[in-house]
Amino acid sequence: MSNIQTTISPIDGSSYVTRERANSSQIETAINSASSAQQQWRALSVAQRAAYCDKMLAYFDNNAAQIGEELAWMMGRPIRYGQGEVAGMHERARHMIDIAESALATVQLADKPGFIRYIKREALGVVFVVAPWNFPYLTAVNAIIPALMAGNTVILKHSAQTPLCAERFAAAFAEAGLPEGVFQYLHLSHEDTSKVIQNEHIAHVCFTGSVAAGSSIEKSAAGRFIGLGLELGGKDPAYVRADVDLDYAVETVIDGAFFNSGQSCCGIERIYVDAAVHDQFIEKATALISQYKLGRADDQETTLGPMVKSAAADFVRSQIDEAVAAGAVCHIDEALFPMSVQGSAYMAPQLLSNCDHSMRIMTEESFGPVVAVHKVSSDQQAIELMNDSEFGLTASIFTRDIETGVALGEQLQTGTFFINRCDYLDPALAWTGVKNSGRGCTLSSMGFEQLTRPKSFHIKTLSA
Repeated sequence: MSNIQTTISPIDGSSYVTRERANSSQIETAINSASSAQQQWRALSVAQRAAYCDKMLAYFDNNAAQIGEELAWMMGRPIRYGQGEVAGMHERARHMIDIAESALATVQLADKPGFIRYIKREALGVVFVVAPWNFPYLTAVNAIIPALMAGNTVILKHSAQTPLCAERFAAAFAEAGLPEGVFQYLHLSHEDTSKVIQNEHIAHVCFTGSVAAGSSIEKSAAGRFIGLGLELGGKDPAYVRADVDLDYAVETVIDGAFFNSGQSCCGIERIYVDAAVHDQFIEKATALISQYKLGRADDQETTLGPMVKSAAADFVRSQIDEAVAAGAVCHIDEALFPMSVQGSAYMAPQLLSNCDHSMRIMTEESFGPVVAVHKVSSDQQAIELMNDSEFGLTASIFTRDIETGVALGEQLQTGTFFINRCDYLDPALAWTGVKNSGRGCTLSSMGFEQLTRPKSFHIKTLSA
């Protein structure tokens, strides 16, 4: 098997980045270096670790424009949105840096005569982060910053589609003067990724990706008794109630469905609309989607870029074709999107109505620029259908009645529940999923719990 990995740009099918994967000697050296460096890194104060992470962020701020261009070429996001990922990464990192002192503070217990008792949070050791291509900086920083702030060292394996992201992190930390071995990256094959997970020095794995890949990660870690953070797939629903501000709901939910060409684990993929506003919703959503401009990601006018690969676009097309054959109705005229070509990564957005759960488009993750609409007649029907999924990452309800919305949200099987918004990660809130959307948690103070272990101190004092 070749030890070379090539990133094919979805913009024009050209070879954009070619890299040599790490060999066994390089892998062993990196892991040993991370293990050795962790002893000194954990001895630093939280404030000292924060100083390095602060300097790292400055690098990204100073290079945001070039990073946005690289993202366009590597994964197809329109260049006009590229710098937004850097800003989002900065927001998440900044929050986790700022709360680290309190989140990692020693837990002092109530006084007990004759005893001193407290609980400390200790670093795990070497954390292995396996990051995806679709939000390559946002997903990676969710794990990298809290892992480092907690006193762990980090090895990053990024998707072969976005290798420059790993190299950017390394350059940023090098410019910040981070001690050698504290942060490293490796370009790896799937086989070598598994071997790294099995290495005795790896104490925790943070993975974002597909359900199938998450299952493979679990198998690789079997018997090692290490922590796993698995953010996997999503088929995230939105429910538009009859009392809604319809214009606002359409604008918000459609952006949540089509941003990044729908290639988001927490993007809206299925919409349940009350029958009283269903037809109006379809009309307004059709008008809005028809305004998107499908084009090359390096064109500033483009608002909808190509999908990451032609095979991914073909998969979504097959879901649409099956749904239409089963009675679904297409509302977007593909002629409005001349760059959309069968067999290419360029795919016109699509809105489908008259959908039900017998169709793959309503149950199977699409990860593309399509959203399916199901008409409902009651809150109860909407909740039952929203829960009728193997996934549970986020769910949204659009309503003016906040009290009722919260009551409905309590019934939803999901990691994050939104009212009147969607497709957003607030770093102060725990990011987690249920069912096949994974396990574990990143962000918020709870994110530090996954990357540390509690150590109890039980001290009996003796009189002189």
